Amino acid sequence: MSLRPVKRLVKSKPTLEGAGVHLRRAFGFGNTSDFDPFLLLDDFPEDYLAGFPWHPHRGIETITYVLAGTVEHGDSMGNHGEISAGNIQWMTAGRGIIHQEMPKGDHLGRMHGFQLWANLPAAKKMTAPRYQEIKAAEVPEVTEDDGSHARIVCGNFWGKRGPVEGIAADPIYVDVTVPPGKRKKLPVETTRHAFAYVFAGSGKFCNASAPLAVPTEGVRWLETNPPTDANDRSLILFDRGDEVEVQAGEDGIRFLLVSGQPLQEPVAWYGPIVMNTQQELQQAYKELQQGTFLKAQ
Repeated sequence: MSLRPVKRLVKSKPTLEGAGVHLRRAFGFGNTSDFDPFLLLDDFPEDYLAGFPWHPHRGIETITYVLAGTVEHGDSMGNHGEISAGNIQWMTAGRGIIHQEMPKGDHLGRMHGFQLWANLPAAKKMTAPRYQEIKAAEVPEVTEDDGSHARIVCGNFWGKRGPVEGIAADPIYVDVTVPPGKRKKLPVETTRHAFAYVFAGSGKFCNASAPLAVPTEGVRWLETNPPTDANDRSLILFDRGDEVEVQAGEDGIRFLLVSGQPLQEPVAWYGPIVMNTQQELQQAYKELQQGTFLKAQ
């Protein structure tokens, strides 16, 4: 087995989006090739009341995972509803959709959730829009003997398969909790790009197969890095390998572990629309101006 080294560790950044929603952006709107097929991850726990009024999407899939509060949504196809605590909404924008998302706190005013954007390959960018609505009770959960726990949103993990199906990026998306002081290895296929986002507790993501080994003669000890500290709202991008290892801190650690097969396609991106070429991008915005953005079935 080959341990994935930590390629990068950064804190999510305060960002203003929608009609004035204060959130934290882990990555997005830059060079996202290291995260391919993923484009953006937002953590929205803060000032959310203004919401995300009507706006378009094309060429991507959005994954909304709510931990507290609700997100009310509606779209140009006539769909409407709400995503409650523990629920997931996977939206394939495909050739185009206009929708709104309005977060609301629970009875204590709490609101917390994540939105991940996954790119669509060129061959699927103009497919029909669709939704997958997943209730909390439908999300499989696994607890290991050491108390480590996983909610499996999508993909195969620890012998269970998540309920979200048919996603072009073939993602594995897991909500992982490791108890205080425990060390845990987690499988990630070698060919995938992978990252973790810590949102509770803290821990260390190990950087080498023997991170604490005492260097001896003949060992290139400068390349044997110690584990890397990661606390709340830290994003960890992993390098190649087939597993990651985490050492939970005194309060335990909870994080999203996400991986996907890279598309390795050109990205032309402006705002909520992601295409492969600038010509396609300009065409999309031209259609928005002309009122022809939404396509008939």
